[in-house]
Amino acid sequence: MLWVNLEMLIDNLDDTIAAISTAVGEGSVGIVRLSGPRALIITDALFVGKKGLKPSKSKTYTMHYGKIVHAGQILDEVILTVMRAPHSYTREDVVEINCHGGIVALRKILDSVLENGCRMATPGEFTRRAFLNGRIDLAQAEAVIDIIRAKTDSALKVGIEQLRGGLSKEIYKIRQGLLNILVILEANIDFPEEDLKPQDMAGISKSLAVVRAQLNRLLDSAKAGRILRDGIHVVICGKPNVGKSSLLNALLKKERSIVTSVAGTTRDSIEEIIDIKGIPVRIVDTAGILKPRNLIEKKAVWRAKTHIRSSDLAIILFDASRRLDEDDWKLMKAVKNKNVIAVINKIDLKGQIQKEKLFKVFHKVVELSAKKAKNINLLEDALCEFVYQGKLRSPEFMLVSNLRHISALKEAQKLFSNASSALDNKLPLEFLTQDLKDASVYLDEILGKDLSGDLLDRIFADFCIGK
Repeated sequence: MLWVNLEMLIDNLDDTIAAISTAVGEGSVGIVRLSGPRALIITDALFVGKKGLKPSKSKTYTMHYGKIVHAGQILDEVILTVMRAPHSYTREDVVEINCHGGIVALRKILDSVLENGCRMATPGEFTRRAFLNGRIDLAQAEAVIDIIRAKTDSALKVGIEQLRGGLSKEIYKIRQGLLNILVILEANIDFPEEDLKPQDMAGISKSLAVVRAQLNRLLDSAKAGRILRDGIHVVICGKPNVGKSSLLNALLKKERSIVTSVAGTTRDSIEEIIDIKGIPVRIVDTAGILKPRNLIEKKAVWRAKTHIRSSDLAIILFDASRRLDEDDWKLMKAVKNKNVIAVINKIDLKGQIQKEKLFKVFHKVVELSAKKAKNINLLEDALCEFVYQGKLRSPEFMLVSNLRHISALKEAQKLFSNASSALDNKLPLEFLTQDLKDASVYLDEILGKDLSGDLLDRIFADFCIGK
């Protein structure tokens, strides 16, 4: 395989790049993708079509059956797809060679195109070229990795909506409102003899409030957006034999943990990813919190407490058939600074627990039977309420999920607040104008205007090589 110094070539759009664009491993189909000015010419030298048609003579959006032949050897039977510039993913000539999905065939075909003039693509370089060539903005480019990594249908929908430009439209709307205010302010600064009348100042104040409300609405969605993107870490904790493993099985809707009447069956933490109403939940079933009797139980309890400390949310279980005891109160103390949903389990048995005490301690208490799978939906609803803070999300509203975007929006929010204070305190208009100009810089960063190469490198380093 040919190797080159990629750091010197990363933004050289005159190069033709290539990479394997499908996951490594056995599969029915694998794809080697080429993009750049010589993509068609390079494949001309390798592709032997059934009717002798060369890729460079093919129409755009056409597929052709043939073979890849290199150094007189047939490497594989393929379907070759031609997408001509500018109507392609990168706005360059793109060729995709669809071959059999074995790693040997893919590697041989990739080696052959590299030896004929391509260079190896860097991580995310196809999407980077789509951004640099103006097909998508940076927010849309970053959505690609979110789509690839989506853990639930809801996370996928958020990524797709951002790729379609949903977030960009919201940012442009805020940006345009900001620019409209700046036009008025700059005009007054340039022509000070035209003093702004009280009604003009009131109009600016109203317009600024509208723009701030739009930005705040976006930021309000950040918590839910981050959870849909990255998931939420939930730990199930409680004394031995309160039904933690039964609850995990009920949420999974399958038997994952061993359930017996013997206390302390679970000796180690068991972790699973669950899709609960579109929310990716990384849920951990821990060993019962008790006074350890041996080294194994001591280690298990230590791990359980570690998971509790690192979790986003703790589900603490109580046995409805038992009265609260000293161990229960110790456990409640251990989670008092955490986000907690209290669960009274085994409601199918005769009740002994003092429920009123739990309702005084915890904001959210759910009563259910994990063994009978009764009221599990109430716990799922409580998890959703925690994520969305009890607010129903309009399906067409854009969620902000990218940490870089959230950081930029927060900086812009501070500057909007400063501008409002400057206006209320009747400071010189230059103060107000500068705050708004600085805020516009952060909005432009989200869209990818005037970015440094180092930041682009960091963003696209998270991508796989073939995307």
